[in-house]
Amino acid sequence: MPRFVQFDEFGSRDYLQVVERERPWPGPGQLLVRVMAAGLNPMDCKAYQDERAAARMGVTLPSGIGQDFAGFVEDVGEGVTRFERGQAVLGTAPFASIADFVVVPEDGQVIAKPDPLTFEAAGSLGVVGRTAMATVRSLGIRERDTVLVSAAAGGVGVLVAQLVVRSGATVIGTASEENHEFLESLGVIPVEYGEGLAQRVRDVLDDDQVTAALDNHGPETIEAALELGVPIERINSIAAFGPDAHGAQNVGGRAAGNDELAELAGLLAENELVLPIDSIFPIERTVEAYGRLETGHVRGKIVIVTD
Repeated sequence: MPRFVQFDEFGSRDYLQVVERERPWPGPGQLLVRVMAAGLNPMDCKAYQDERAAARMGVTLPSGIGQDFAGFVEDVGEGVTRFERGQAVLGTAPFASIADFVVVPEDGQVIAKPDPLTFEAAGSLGVVGRTAMATVRSLGIRERDTVLVSAAAGGVGVLVAQLVVRSGATVIGTASEENHEFLESLGVIPVEYGEGLAQRVRDVLDDDQVTAALDNHGPETIEAALELGVPIERINSIAAFGPDAHGAQNVGGRAAGNDELAELAGLLAENELVLPIDSIFPIERTVEAYGRLETGHVRGKIVIVTD
């Protein structure tokens, strides 16, 4: 019987459970995808931990979990023309992707998987890829910019940092010290996050001026950027809201389409960018995988595999 991970109560990852039920069938305009790999995202944790956060995301009980997936088209519904059985695809299926099968609309967030791209990387790309493309575009980063990127070794941050480097701009990335050498290998100037961030950025830049900031972590980055003289209109945050955002932009993954996701997938397939895989867990160890994510010290992505 096909397996699906779901939760019936809010409060803890311990409520996540693997259940078995009949295989779903695609309706008109839908694809049935056999999932090979599914990436984890911090929004998943908010959904199962906090009932109010879950409600804002449209989550009701019982709920599946996971957003990203990659796999093969198992079956297609009436009227489907863009995809065919056996085709490798990647995309997002909100709160449904950690399962053996997922049903998605043909005209939804799903694209063909480039052949060279591994299922683990493809299955991790949907949310972080769209978010990275949209946030970098939101500030119109140029070659002469110097950009502060927070959580630069995380799932979104590592793609953001590389995209900004590709634009020719200088990138200062916050990360724990254990990730500094890795960031340097990507062309990023690493700094430790935490109190005193603005001064540490000044120390590594000498006389250069930070001109933009892309925040993937929270208010600390916005406050440091403002202290460094970055205009608020050149700060984008996906992690701070309300008063904590200080008026920064809040452009996220919804602002990016399938074309941009396909562009990013192509860059990864051609080894022009990297999306590190922190760890891989079988579907039966989903609770353990989310425990790893909850530590907040993940390089790249955590992936669930079904085989």
